[in-house]
Amino acid sequence: MSFSIGIVGLPNVGKSTLFKALTKKQIDIANYPFCTIEPNKGIVLVPDERLEKLSSLSSSEKTIHTTIEFVDIAGLVKGAHKGEGLGNKFLHNIREVDAICHVVRNFHTGNIIHVDGKVDPAHDVEVIDIELAFADLETVDKHLPKLKDKLKSAKSKEEKDLRKITELLETKIKPELENGTALRKMDLTEEDQGLIKYLNFLTNKPMIYLLNIDEEKINEQTDIPKLKDEVVVPICAKVEADLADLSPEDAEEYLSELGIKNSGLDNIILESYKLLNLISFLTTGPKESRAWTITRGMKAPQAAGKIHGDFERGFIAVEIINWKDLVDAGSEVAAKEKGLIKLEGKEYVVQDGDSCNFRFSV
Repeated sequence: MSFSIGIVGLPNVGKSTLFKALTKKQIDIANYPFCTIEPNKGIVLVPDERLEKLSSLSSSEKTIHTTIEFVDIAGLVKGAHKGEGLGNKFLHNIREVDAICHVVRNFHTGNIIHVDGKVDPAHDVEVIDIELAFADLETVDKHLPKLKDKLKSAKSKEEKDLRKITELLETKIKPELENGTALRKMDLTEEDQGLIKYLNFLTNKPMIYLLNIDEEKINEQTDIPKLKDEVVVPICAKVEADLADLSPEDAEEYLSELGIKNSGLDNIILESYKLLNLISFLTTGPKESRAWTITRGMKAPQAAGKIHGDFERGFIAVEIINWKDLVDAGSEVAAKEKGLIKLEGKEYVVQDGDSCNFRFSV
């Protein structure tokens, strides 16, 4: 299971520089608004030290990481929903992503032009949040007439659901969106979420705010009251760009010199996993060692199904050991001798870092 993250923000906040650094993919970067016209897409391997150690232990021929797709769209401006700048025509490119990263400018150095003439993170956050809300409002306004037409000929169960969706959109969601409120901040029930899931509302997606800061302030705390209750990842796109050009060894040394434990990419991935409630289990052997991303709380048969449908359908049991216990034991044989490998059944909930060997019948 891979997942995708859409990158949004005003023009010239560092989105494309950050995208290039994250994906190490050459794209057009220039000091003027709307440089990015078509969306850029890049696949990133999720770094996982656990996987690397298991691969070394098993002398695996291949090491297969899980991946993230980043989608970088054109810069938005105030009034995009009215057609200002490039309008919101490119927002459909991130309707299908799992989460959104909003890159917010808080760097002052250099000669990069700010689209509004001044650096004001709180204002920039508000501009993009409102544009996303109005993009969702446009979806509501387009969809309501279609729902009402369907209601005229709907019967029984279908009619009941259509009425629920129509009422929800008209009486709760639309008024809140008109005030610029994101769906993820509305008091929606699990049933409500199920009814509107197919509409792929942008403001209903988990949001990470990436605060693009000056290099010299990389270890300083930045207080932006408007982001107090949000997930904020301080990041310096310039440093990430420098890291992208270094070898793994040199990059590690550079981070150490800066007093940073993790790169911006690592922090984005960490926060994304938390937001999306994801974990990874591992499989290892001579042919390959591989990371598999699943939703937290998933039981063993469903986790097995991520590898192959036959594994889930014919699930018998799973041999489980924590990856570190396996590495410390030195081999699977040694781990079994020490009683570290447990046999679990259909009700076992897979844990982050589990090394799994599934038993199944065809």
